[in-house]
Amino acid sequence: MKNKIMYSAIALIATVTIGYAQPPQGEEGKKPPTTEELMKQMDADKDGKLSKKEVKGPLKDDFTKIDLDKDGYITAEELKKAPKPERRKERK
Repeated sequence: MKNKIMYSAIALIATVTIGYAQPPQGEEGKKPPTTEELMKQMDADKDGKLSKKEVKGPLKDDFTKIDLDKDGYITAEELKKAPKPERRKERK
């Protein structure tokens, strides 16, 4: 009987804790977009590669580093090989 009560109490506490847990806010907990998501979002002319006119943000700043074959376009393969940007430091 004591085991049943103990297991019920543990289950209740776990359920309440999970139910009231706060989701991450701001930048914390935010996953970077995948290569496929970036290509889908930025490839305006749907040609399967990104020109400098199509890219935004840090990708635009590092365009020449990521364009490994220097053809003026970033492909999904080049994007996968690109160095990951450093995470922003947490503000307090």
